[in-house]
Amino acid sequence: MEIKIKTPAKINLTLEIVNKRPDGFHNIQSVMQMVDLYDYLTISIKKADKNSINLSGTSSEIPYNEKNLAYKAAKVFFDCLYQKNYIDSDKQYETNIFIEKNIPISAGLAGGSTNAAGTIYGLNKLFNDVLSKEEMHELCGGLGSDLNVCLEGGCLLATSRGEIIEPLPFKKYSVSLIKPNNLGISAKEAYTKYSQLVNKPNYDMTHKLIDALKIGTNIEQFIYNDLETAVFDDYKELQEIKKDYPKSIMSGSGSTYFMLNNSFKNADGYWVRNNLNFISHGVIEDSIK
Repeated sequence: MEIKIKTPAKINLTLEIVNKRPDGFHNIQSVMQMVDLYDYLTISIKKADKNSINLSGTSSEIPYNEKNLAYKAAKVFFDCLYQKNYIDSDKQYETNIFIEKNIPISAGLAGGSTNAAGTIYGLNKLFNDVLSKEEMHELCGGLGSDLNVCLEGGCLLATSRGEIIEPLPFKKYSVSLIKPNNLGISAKEAYTKYSQLVNKPNYDMTHKLIDALKIGTNIEQFIYNDLETAVFDDYKELQEIKKDYPKSIMSGSGSTYFMLNNSFKNADGYWVRNNLNFISHGVIEDSIK
């Protein structure tokens, strides 16, 4: 059997750091929103003499091995099924996952996380929805910070390290994205630099934006990202974007910036996507055969 899954990107309408946790992660409060920029996963399974997970795809920038979050997602999915006796221990499967990559990597758009959430979602469809949504969310929460958001979709408040989610009112906006071609910023780098800030911001834009969503007023004045403050001075490319587009805001740990109801001009050295839209879903089935 084979299934094709659409895995959308996310942006952070707000991202605020609450504190550092004993496990080294940070507690956050963030309003995250899915947008209609998609990677596509083609997932197939067949019975085999032994279990195997094989990744391939269109990008030369990601690993197609056990380091890929989609690989880890497939592994925890099967581990769960065997552990809960949802499939017999003597049944083995060859799993093939092809990743058509359109979301830039190390961009603050959850490209790896959405692929992983899509892998769990797609495999679950191939096994006739053997896991409940709660069980899928449990697997997602154990793998990373943004997977639960990508699985659920729409507009969400994410807290703890991002895995605790609460649906928020959905409002339609168009959104445009810009990213320097040769600049990726890892979450580890951004959070480390935030920890080193002497004067840490404390604006509570998250709850102000949520209030605006709930009463239906404009949210643009409340869009904000603590991590932009942490990395901005280190990268001239980010400074140039902000100079040309003062209302733009960084998503996640960067290096993508976005604007609502506005467009970026195409420029040498930058990846640009205009006229995208907020969407009310997360990872979703595209086709099955």
